[in-house]
Amino acid sequence: MARSPLEGTGWGAGTKATGLLSRPPNPLRQGEGEPPASRPQQTGTTRPSVPVLLVTGFLGTGKTTIVNHLLAHAEGRRIAAVVNDFGAINIDADLIAGASDGVVSLSNGCICCSLEGDLLRTLGALLRRAPRPECIVIETSGVADPAGIVRNLLDPMIWREAPLETVLCVVDASASVATLEDPLLRSQLRAADVVALSKLDLADADGVARVREVVKAVRPAAVVVDALHGAVPAAVVFSPDPDHVPAVREHDGAPARRPAAERFETLSWTSDRPVVLRRFQEAIGQLAPRLARAKGLFETVEQSGRLMVFQLAGGRATLAPGGAVEAGTKRARVVFVAEVGMLAEEDIRSAMSRCTEVDTK
Repeated sequence: MARSPLEGTGWGAGTKATGLLSRPPNPLRQGEGEPPASRPQQTGTTRPSVPVLLVTGFLGTGKTTIVNHLLAHAEGRRIAAVVNDFGAINIDADLIAGASDGVVSLSNGCICCSLEGDLLRTLGALLRRAPRPECIVIETSGVADPAGIVRNLLDPMIWREAPLETVLCVVDASASVATLEDPLLRSQLRAADVVALSKLDLADADGVARVREVVKAVRPAAVVVDALHGAVPAAVVFSPDPDHVPAVREHDGAPARRPAAERFETLSWTSDRPVVLRRFQEAIGQLAPRLARAKGLFETVEQSGRLMVFQLAGGRATLAPGGAVEAGTKRARVVFVAEVGMLAEEDIRSAMSRCTEVDTK
């Protein structure tokens, strides 16, 4: 049996909130409106537009940690968060801290591909809320190419009410050379206005320098900031001027790419029973070599009534304490992301089937 990447990991802080999905008619379809280039400055008689921050980045780079930091340091702003997970179970929405009324979950697809309509309807719903949000943060899944999302957000009907302010790309400072050469990561970088380097505490000086060189080569115009433990200053991604109108941006005109549908797939495992931690470690050790990413929430036999937060990215796995187990929810929910053909449902069932079996000896 392979050694579990969970062995020897430490404990950190965990948070939990409830996601929701809104699908009312889209008010952005009311009137055609002028193109972005001729959009007038806001006046006292018009509703101010709501700037959008798009957070992108490769699998497991720490996007949710950064969104959590922005929400926790909102400096009085009303921020709504739209969270997209590439799978039927949206773990990330459950990990957004203290924002249950402002978190909208889009799951079982990628918003650069199959969930475009859901995203537009969700933006419309957020803009109709009272009080209206002052900023909207959209966190994409780790398999999303932001080019298609940016293209949608540049639609004149969307721009006049929810203009795209900033594209923030999160890059793992400890990423391997192979990851830095990945076409999807480079596409994410090309869309970025700001690049946040995460996991600096896990990287050596040479590795960080290599990542900075790649960022500079792929996206020389981007502002690069360090984001230790998700700390990105709000001033870097949000304008301090409430009357600021985001500059019109151009897209590259290239056809939309859909790497998520072509390259990655997601599989889920749930249980109505708590897991035995040792058996869970063994199962993850068995599956880890074939996984691009995994994350989940589960109750353990060893700590009844309390959820654990599980993350696997870049070959590293962590466990952290989460919130209390809610009545009527699954006791274990885990999402696995892998390259197409690397895993099958039977692989998941076989590895995870004994996780809930308690030793009787």
